[in-house]
Amino acid sequence: MRPRSGRAAFRAALACTLLSALLAMELSPQESLLLKSLGLSAKPSPKSPGPVPSVLWRIFQRRKMSPLSSKGPEDACRVEEFNVPGNIIRVFADQGRFVPHAPPLCLQKRLFFNLSALEAGERLTLARLELRFSHNSYHAAGRGAALRLRLLRGAAPALREGPAPARALLLQQSLAQLHKSLLFNLSAVAREWRQPRRNLGLTLELAAGDGGAGGRPGACDAFVDASLLVVSLARRACGGAVRRRRSAAAAPLTPSSLCKPRRLYVSFSDVGWENWIIAPQGYLANYCLGECPFPLTAELNSTNHAILQTMVHSLDPAGTPQPCCVPVRLSPISILYYDNHDNVVLRHYEDMVVDECGCR
Repeated sequence: MRPRSGRAAFRAALACTLLSALLAMELSPQESLLLKSLGLSAKPSPKSPGPVPSVLWRIFQRRKMSPLSSKGPEDACRVEEFNVPGNIIRVFADQGRFVPHAPPLCLQKRLFFNLSALEAGERLTLARLELRFSHNSYHAAGRGAALRLRLLRGAAPALREGPAPARALLLQQSLAQLHKSLLFNLSAVAREWRQPRRNLGLTLELAAGDGGAGGRPGACDAFVDASLLVVSLARRACGGAVRRRRSAAAAPLTPSSLCKPRRLYVSFSDVGWENWIIAPQGYLANYCLGECPFPLTAELNSTNHAILQTMVHSLDPAGTPQPCCVPVRLSPISILYYDNHDNVVLRHYEDMVVDECGCR
């Protein structure tokens, strides 16, 4: 009897585990629809989330604290920090590996960035490679011993045995002084990578002296990692009209029965999204509620059609409904989150906060 009881307990525990996993994977229709409106095909579940890149934190905080905007319609979806169109900023970690090398090289590394997270409808507007080192002010040991840096395009593997296929030189630089961060614009190359079987990565090569002034380590010893910042534009999420951003403290509160914005705070922890949304923890979304009585006043932001509809409703209440209280002006927010590839994403979303309501 004891073995049978043990098997039954094991089966019960296994069934409970599977049920919990299925419930965790299953999404309600409302949640699926909301995720789709945010440009996500599934609910992210970060497995090994890395730190948030400082550049995304700076941009997020700047947008959060910025005053009311008075931009034109052409700037509704534009990343001011890089002066390019876009409403999505991603930072891709390097997935390449170090490869054996021989003098005069002191470092050789394959660089690979998986851009599959970009959807087909997104237009890539900027791709910026960042090479990070552990310190600044590396000075070459002597004349001619400056840091020599080369980036080569990846080559498709050879189909037969023989010499390795040649790799095209993308860029090369000779640096007498090392900076903690080196930036390179790779927008044209990244656009090619989005085509099928064209993302063959890059090869980074460094050649430098063994040491610098004051006994500091060389550039190869100071190399930390590489990342690719990508800005893209998802046109379906960009409204043509400009919305002014408003602070949460200015959200309207009114007990009136007339059509006006009402306070609604959305907490991401309440909907179970706190494990993949980094910031904000929630936002003041608001909603529209109230009556549109006859006669409509200017404060109710009514259209001529709504005015006529209220007149007809006053004559025939059973046959003609009153106009509806709906949002007539909305403003955007920015959300910092992990996607399904554990990339950190900063995305600008239009029409997220109800600022004004009207009768329509």
